[in-house]
Amino acid sequence: MTVTEAPPASPAVEPVVHKQSVRRKLVPYWLLLPGMLWLIVFFALPLVYQASTSVQTGSLEGGFKVTWHFQTYWDALTEYYPQFLRSLLYAGTATILCLLFGYPLAYLIAFKAGRWRNLLLVLVIAPFFTSFLIRTLAWKTILADDGPVVDVLGGIGFLDVTNWLGMTEGSRLLATPLAVVCGLTYNFLPFMILPLYTSLERIDPRLHEAAGDLYAKPSTTFRRVTFPLSMPGVVSGTLLTFIPASGDYVNAELLGSTDTKMVGNVIQSQFLRVLDYPTAAALSFILMAVVLIMVTVYIRRAGTEDLV
Repeated sequence: MTVTEAPPASPAVEPVVHKQSVRRKLVPYWLLLPGMLWLIVFFALPLVYQASTSVQTGSLEGGFKVTWHFQTYWDALTEYYPQFLRSLLYAGTATILCLLFGYPLAYLIAFKAGRWRNLLLVLVIAPFFTSFLIRTLAWKTILADDGPVVDVLGGIGFLDVTNWLGMTEGSRLLATPLAVVCGLTYNFLPFMILPLYTSLERIDPRLHEAAGDLYAKPSTTFRRVTFPLSMPGVVSGTLLTFIPASGDYVNAELLGSTDTKMVGNVIQSQFLRVLDYPTAAALSFILMAVVLIMVTVYIRRAGTEDLV
């Protein structure tokens, strides 16, 4: 019996297969291209422009020129460091309050809500259906001097405690640090709840059952199982709350006073009123650097990089 050899492959097949393989490898890069172009045009280029603005000198009438005047950074920091410290303090306080209020609610939605879960999630994101400005203005009515909130808090002695802490003045809530913190907490609370819920919802319920089979108390189960597994949500939520809160200026502008201005208010004023663009740009970069350092240290100390 004679064995018939297979005909040799056509030389044109190999280039076609090679081209198809190259195209498959390029598909992810083509999919990433729109997002990369968006980041370059609307993030990287403005950042470079602001960096060049921060080292310029001049005036709006005579024009600004790049003179590599890095002294602007030092002058801005030494003059406005109280606003920097105030911004970090208010943002940190609001972040802690968001975590204290948001974790129980996220836990309830993830494990106890049952058929009401979707409704509760809608209620969490319901504030986003209105503008940030309207939500903040609503707090001026809630915290009004002649409103019921002031009467109730004054009647139970809460205002005495906040006066002692320096968060309020007399019987007023508006134009005080407490009002600014309340506004920050309310406006950024959904940014804490949603990552926490996502992280808690991923926990396998069988782990809780196993802890119960080992006679662990509910508090022990939470401390040894639930909370450690929800740390990615805690880290993500605190970052999503602290970072925008530290640069916010709307709450301090509408609910605070001249004594509660944050660095965001200073940047906004330097850009739009004083028209000192180099100082405003330098303040922006200082704030970005401080927040970036704090976030890096926080993530390393938290011991998790698995962010949701």
